[in-house]
Amino acid sequence: MTTFNLQLKGDEEHISVLQLTDLHLFAEEAGTLLGVRTADSFKAVLEAVVNQSLHFDIVVVTGDISQDYSVSSYQRFAHAIAMLQKPVFFVPGNHDDGPLMYRILHNFGVHTERSLICNNWQFVFLNSEVYSVPHGWVERDQLNYLKACCDNHPELNTAVLVHHLPRLVRSNWLDTQTMHNQDEFNNFIAGFPNIKLVLSGHVHQEYDQVHDGIRYIATPSTSIQFEPLSHDFALDMQGPGWRYLRFDRNGGIDTQVFRLPSGRFIPDTGVGGY
Repeated sequence: MTTFNLQLKGDEEHISVLQLTDLHLFAEEAGTLLGVRTADSFKAVLEAVVNQSLHFDIVVVTGDISQDYSVSSYQRFAHAIAMLQKPVFFVPGNHDDGPLMYRILHNFGVHTERSLICNNWQFVFLNSEVYSVPHGWVERDQLNYLKACCDNHPELNTAVLVHHLPRLVRSNWLDTQTMHNQDEFNNFIAGFPNIKLVLSGHVHQEYDQVHDGIRYIATPSTSIQFEPLSHDFALDMQGPGWRYLRFDRNGGIDTQVFRLPSGRFIPDTGVGGY
């Protein structure tokens, strides 16, 4: 098991986490996704985070760092996020090359461990990528790894991080691209009382609900946003976003979403998909 143990200095009662997701970076800096230069929107989000002066201990990136599977896009990501000067962890998304990420990102200063222990929380990073298709699937070896983490540390509160949200968001087109074995996944994690949270990306919108005692959270993209509750593919005009979370020793989670102002990064709404 590849686990990173993080010792905090200062406030030992809380762990503060910055979540970024769905960056969709390209090899070329000028690359655009539905009219948005994703390198620019990502840089603007990072600058806004720095200007907030919020304290966070770690950064988690819940997939779709790349849009084109390129080494250069991952180099661009690592170079940009280094400005935050915090440990960075990730999970692959459906637009990523997971094997490539695990092979190279540690060379660029990004953590490739599959789990993190900090205070009385553990964070387990799972891979739901099915290469080059939109939907996700969590393989049995990933579930076995999660089980080993929970069995080895039953005293720790556990947060599971995975790109594909294992819940439907009531958008017909987007719900076809969900985690396709979500019933298996949700039934599996329900067997572990120390699992408190599933933290995801993929849906490019806010989601925060509790099912069977487990909180499921997804977060807006640093690039384009999807219109909630849409029957067909539709874009939302809200600005790129990020999420801030605080985990307390008793298993409680406080969280807030922040966004750039609307109108700064405007997507092309005439496109019927991506």
